Amino acid sequence: MSDDTSPAIRSAGLNGSLSFASKFGGLRMMHIARRTRAFTLAELLVTTGVLVLLVFLASQLFTSTATVTTLGHKQMDADAQARQVLDRMALDFAQMVKRSDLDFFAKQTAAPNSVGGAMAGNDGIAFYSAVPGYYPAGVPSSQSPVSLVAYRLNSDSTSSAYNRMERMGKGLVWNGVSSTDTPVVFMPIKITDVSAWSAATSSSTADAAYELVGSQVFRFEYYYLLKNGNFSDTPWISPHDSVSGMQDVSAIVVDIAVIDAKSKVLLTNAQIATLRASLSDYTGGMVPGQLRTSWQNTLNANTTLPRPAISGIRLYERFIYLSPPVL
Repeated sequence: MSDDTSPAIRSAGLNGSLSFASKFGGLRMMHIARRTRAFTLAELLVTTGVLVLLVFLASQLFTSTATVTTLGHKQMDADAQARQVLDRMALDFAQMVKRSDLDFFAKQTAAPNSVGGAMAGNDGIAFYSAVPGYYPAGVPSSQSPVSLVAYRLNSDSTSSAYNRMERMGKGLVWNGVSSTDTPVVFMPIKITDVSAWSAATSSSTADAAYELVGSQVFRFEYYYLLKNGNFSDTPWISPHDSVSGMQDVSAIVVDIAVIDAKSKVLLTNAQIATLRASLSDYTGGMVPGQLRTSWQNTLNANTTLPRPAISGIRLYERFIYLSPPVL
């Protein structure tokens, strides 16, 4: 059958069909475009959840970083304090005047030296050393090269230095140049026999020659490494029966407990005193590190004081070797 439709009609019909298809397709594409530009409720919930999770993780990261940084600063603060104290001790001990005719006040010293005894709690020590000290006024040309050096933890609860470590550096003058200032004297005059030196063997007597060297140090203990390789709280080897110029002592082993400044404000002086008393003394037979471990175990077991304060306490031990004695 032949097609009688004229070309013009066919062209018009085709154009109409194309125009309709074009319009319909355009509407459909616009509808799809409008749909693709919107989010469903589920998509919004998922996106919000992911955002909340990212914010939470970021905040946790910042909190952890701040905690680690704070702990690091506390550690460095305590380290700096301990280094300052132990380095000063090493300097004084290295220049200790070790002669048999000289007096010593130390742990377990006995006659003919000033009696130190067992020293329960914080220890103290006093000796002569060739380091500068605070010299009496008016005698600039009569200063001797010897000072009376002492270390202690202040136990005077009325003092601003209570529960803090102090060092005495009392400069001595030459023999006979002064009738008022105590000159350089050797045995038989003891440190405890000179009234002007009473603070050197006391933990609470005030003296202007004392200076604060460890504001964060609240526990001080030491013992001796003897020349036979043994560790002891007695500074001589049998059959010797006196310190005799520290001739039997190779090194003094010092243990200190330090609390950083930020942690210390969490404790009262009474709490620090109680904590100090809970840290045991050195006993004969202990090996290096054992006393420090005992202190750490005591701190770990403490449940009465704030944990942030306890965690701010650092323990240190150092061997300070002595030069050979001059007997």
